[in-house]
Amino acid sequence: MDLPVMPPLRPMLAKSVKGVPAADSVEGGLSYEPKWDGFRCIVFRDGDEIELASRSAKSLTRYFPEIVEAIRAETPPRCVLDGEIFLAIDGRLDFDALSQRIHPAASRVTMLSVETPASFVAFDLLALGDESYVDAPFSQRRAALERALASAADPIHVTRTTTDASLAEEWFGIFEGAGLDGVVAKPLARAYVPNGRTMLKIKHSRTADVVVAGYRLHKTSTDERPLLGSLLLGLYADDGQLQHVGVAASFTEARRAELIAELAPLVVEASDHPWGRWQEAQAQAGSRLPGGQSRWTGTKDLSFVTLAPTRVAEVGYEHMEGDRFRHTAQFKRWRDDREPESCTYEQLEEVAKYDLGQVLT
Repeated sequence: MDLPVMPPLRPMLAKSVKGVPAADSVEGGLSYEPKWDGFRCIVFRDGDEIELASRSAKSLTRYFPEIVEAIRAETPPRCVLDGEIFLAIDGRLDFDALSQRIHPAASRVTMLSVETPASFVAFDLLALGDESYVDAPFSQRRAALERALASAADPIHVTRTTTDASLAEEWFGIFEGAGLDGVVAKPLARAYVPNGRTMLKIKHSRTADVVVAGYRLHKTSTDERPLLGSLLLGLYADDGQLQHVGVAASFTEARRAELIAELAPLVVEASDHPWGRWQEAQAQAGSRLPGGQSRWTGTKDLSFVTLAPTRVAEVGYEHMEGDRFRHTAQFKRWRDDREPESCTYEQLEEVAKYDLGQVLT
C-alpha cells in the first residue's frame, strides 16, 4: 500500500458542547451533520488492497468482508475515507447487532455478513489519488468527497450536511428515532487534525432514577485502601424482576474511598441478591445479569459486590440501546426520597421512531 496518507492514523475527534452552536460562532462558519452510532472507521484503499482501521488504529478488515467488497466496487481506486460502519435493522441503527460482528470465528463473521450486512457512511476525505487533503479546509474536503463518491451506491453512503443551524436543531430532535447519537458541527475553514478534538458534538442528555444493586472495585483498589470502581445500576421490568441496565463511574479517588464506607452497611450475600446467580451460564443466558463475559471483556474480572437493592440514585444518560444504557451513566445524587420499586422502565423517555432511510436520503 502506497498512499499519500498511510496507516496508522488516529481519526479527528470531537468535544462535547451543550446545544447546537450558531453557524457563525466559529470563524469561517460551521457545517452540521448527523452523529452516527457505529464503529468509527478510516478506509485506506490502494487498488485491490483495502484496510479498515478503527478509532484506535486496530484493523476491522476481517470482520466486515461485505464492506471491503463494497469499497472495492463503489469508491475511487486510491483514496482514504473517514467514516462510520453501521448496521441497521428495521430502519434503525442497531449497535448490539453490530457488536456481534467482532467475533474470532471466520465462519460466524461470514454468516453474519450475509444475514445482517453492515454499511459504511463517509463524512470526510483524507486522500484521493496522489493528493492528500489532510491540510485542506473541511469545505474543500467535503466538496472533494461528494465528487469522489457521486456514483456510490448502497451500502456506501455520504452523510448529509447543512450549514443551517435551525435544520441541525431539527435533525437533533428527530434523527434519534432512527438510532443516531446527536449532531456533529465541523469548522468549515479548519484542516483535519488526527486525534485532535477539533469538531463539536451535541448529544442527548437525560436523567433517570435507578436502583444501586452492587459495585465493582477499581483497578487500583487494594486490601489496605479499597476503592470503588463503578456502581451497578438496575431498573424494575414489568415482570417485577430487577434488570441490570448499566454502570455509573468517573468518581474522584477520594469519593471512591468514601463510597466503599458509605455502602458497607448494604453489602449482602450473593444468595440473598436478585443477581446472585450471575456466575451461572444458564442464568446469564436467560436474563440480563452483570458479570457475563463477552468479546469486549474477554477474561477481565467482572466480579462485583452485591448490595441490598434499597438505595436509589439519579444518574445522567444519553440514550438507551435496547433495555440498557448505551454508555456509562453519570452519578448525579442520591434519591433517598424514592422507593426502589418505583424505579421502572416507564420513567424513561420513549423516542419517536424515525426511518433511517430518511437520514440517508
